[in-house]
Amino acid sequence: MNYDEIPEALVATAQEEGLPLLEVPRRTPFIAISKAVSAAIAADQYRSVTAGFAAQRELTRQALTDGPEGLLTALAAQVDGWAALYDASGAVVATAPEWAGRRAARLTADVERLRDRPAPASSVVGGPDNEDRVELHTLGTGRRPRAALAVGTAAALGTAERYAVHSAIALLTLTTERSRSLQAAQDRIGAAVLRMLLAGQPDHARAVAGDLFGGLLDAPFRIVVGESDDGALDALAEVVESAAARSGEAVLVVPEGPERLVVLAVDDGAAVEACGEYAARLEAERATSANGERAGEDDDLVVGLSAPAGPIAAAAAYKQAEQALSVARRRGRVLVEHEQLAAGSVLPLLADDAVRAFADGLLRPLSEHDATGRGDLVASLRAWLSRHGQWDAAAADLGVHRHTLRYRMRRVEEILGRSLDDPDVRMELWLALKATAAAE
Repeated sequence: MNYDEIPEALVATAQEEGLPLLEVPRRTPFIAISKAVSAAIAADQYRSVTAGFAAQRELTRQALTDGPEGLLTALAAQVDGWAALYDASGAVVATAPEWAGRRAARLTADVERLRDRPAPASSVVGGPDNEDRVELHTLGTGRRPRAALAVGTAAALGTAERYAVHSAIALLTLTTERSRSLQAAQDRIGAAVLRMLLAGQPDHARAVAGDLFGGLLDAPFRIVVGESDDGALDALAEVVESAAARSGEAVLVVPEGPERLVVLAVDDGAAVEACGEYAARLEAERATSANGERAGEDDDLVVGLSAPAGPIAAAAAYKQAEQALSVARRRGRVLVEHEQLAAGSVLPLLADDAVRAFADGLLRPLSEHDATGRGDLVASLRAWLSRHGQWDAAAADLGVHRHTLRYRMRRVEEILGRSLDDPDVRMELWLALKATAAAE
C-alpha cells in the first residue's frame, strides 16, 4: 500500500506491538529493501554472537580465577539480572548479587521438582505478574543432577544472554564433574581413615587425613551406620553432606557396599541434626503409610547412631552404632541412638525371635515336667528368682512350705543339669522367664 504520509493509526499500532515500521520512497525497489533488512538482521546476529563469545571468555576467566562465585557474578552482569547456584539437595550455595539470596531461597521447591526429572532438565518460573522471570537448569552429566542454576531477569533472554547462560551451564557442569572426581578420591582416603580408626590406629588415621577432614578427628564425633537395599542411602548421604557443607563442618561419608553407609560427623553438629530430622520425617511418612497411604521410597532405611566418642574409642562407637541399628530394625524404627538404649530397659530387646527361641529351649524341660502334673517348677523358679533366692519370702508367695520349694529347686537343677548357685545361670533363667512372659 502506498501513502503520501504514514497514517498515525499505523504508527500507534506498530508502537503498541513493538514492531519496526520503515518509511521508504515509493520508487525504491523491493529487492533493495529486502537486502537492507537482511543486512541489518545479519549485523544484529553478528553482534549477538560476538557478544556471546565475549561473555563466554569473561565467564571462563571468572570461573578460573574466582570459581563458581565469580562466574555467577559475571553471569548476573551479562544478563542484567541475578544468578544462583544450588547443591544436590536444593539448598542455595551461592548467589550474585548478594541481595538475590532471598529470591533464590524461595525457589527451593521448584529446584527439588526439577531434580526429579531426567537430566538435563530446565524450566521457567515466574513471569510478567511476578518480580522477575527465572530459568532453572540442572547441572551434571549423571542420571541424578549434582546441582542446579537459576537465572532471574526482568524479561525473556535475548540471543547474547542465551549464549551467556549456556556457557555458564557448560562451565559449571565441568566444575561439578571435576569436583565429583576429586570427591571420589577423597572418599577413598576417607575409607582408609575409617579402617585405621576401627583398627585402633588413630595416629595413622590423623596422618593420612591431614587437613582433609578439618578438626573432625580432634573433637568428639558420632558414628552413624545406615542400611537400605533400595537406594535410600544416597539420599541420606546427600542430607548429611549438604548440612555439613552449609555449616562449614567436616564430615566423613564412607559407603560399605551398596546397602551400607558409615558416617563420622561432629557431635551436636548440623550433619547429626539433619540426620535426625530426616529420620523423623521418614517416621512420619511411615505412620501415614500405615494408615493406608503410599509408603515413601526410603521405607526400608534403618540408622544407628553412636554415643559421642573420640578417635581412640572409634571401634567402640562403631559397635554402638551397629547395636542401635539392630534395635531400630527389630522395632521398625528409622533411627535409634545408642544413648536411648542405655536410658531405657533391656526388656524390649527380649522380643527378638532368637532370644525367644533360646528361652523356649531352655525352659522346655521344666514346662514338660509341669505338664505331667508332678509339680509347678516354672512358677516356683520365677518366684524364687524374683525374691533373690530368699526361701521364706518365695515360699510365702507360692503358698507352700519352704522345704517344698527347696525340693522343687533341686528338681530344677537336676532336670536342667545346671547349678542355681551360678549367677550366670540365674541371669539366663530370669531373662528366659521374662522373654516367655512377654510372648504370652
